[in-house]
Amino acid sequence: MILHKSEIVAAIMAEVVRIASSLGIDASDLQSAENLPASGLIDSAGLLELISWFEQAYDIRIASEDFTIDNLGSLDLMADYLLSRKAQG
Repeated sequence: MILHKSEIVAAIMAEVVRIASSLGIDASDLQSAENLPASGLIDSAGLLELISWFEQAYDIRIASEDFTIDNLGSLDLMADYLLSRKAQG
């Protein structure tokens, strides 16, 4: 299966919107390059839920040293991280 960044970003966005909605927040205006933790759209529990979903959806395990804002701080960065991990095999 070939992964396309735009599809990954859209899938992550849909999950962020779902999580934020459960908190009573509308996240539909989130921009793909926006800093997710700083956006205030999801709380720390929501962020953990998003990461768990991300790992399951794309069949990857994120090493603790990879839990950085540079890898997981925005929808774009998450997609780039996933693509680089999948390219490594």
